[in-house]
Amino acid sequence: MSRRQRRPSAAALAYDPQGGDKTPRVVAKGYGLVAEMIIQRAQEAGLYVHRAPEMVSLLMQVDLDSRIPPQLYQAVAELLAWLYRLESGVAEEEGGETAPSAAASPNTSETVTPLASGSGYPLLPR
Repeated sequence: MSRRQRRPSAAALAYDPQGGDKTPRVVAKGYGLVAEMIIQRAQEAGLYVHRAPEMVSLLMQVDLDSRIPPQLYQAVAELLAWLYRLESGVAEEEGGETAPSAAASPNTSETVTPLASGSGYPLLPR
């Protein structure tokens, strides 16, 4: 395993459809210490962190503060749909956390999805 592959990486998405966002955008991303800080701040803010190395790898290719490309719509939609189910209590009724996790900022309608590399279930079909 190369040194680059062992470094933690993280990306965060924001989406506010009520505020006019047409698609989610990458609001933070980084490797190593920056990734650890993204994860720490997300956890401190009470946001969910999902470990999805495949998704993080794809999001790391998106420019910072850019909207996600159409190729990622389905995978990100799965994250947002799971978040909606989680917040509405449907995920618990269905037997708990079985899908990707994301989080909504408690004080706004903006959705922030911090993603970290590591073990977890893949979002994209192989």
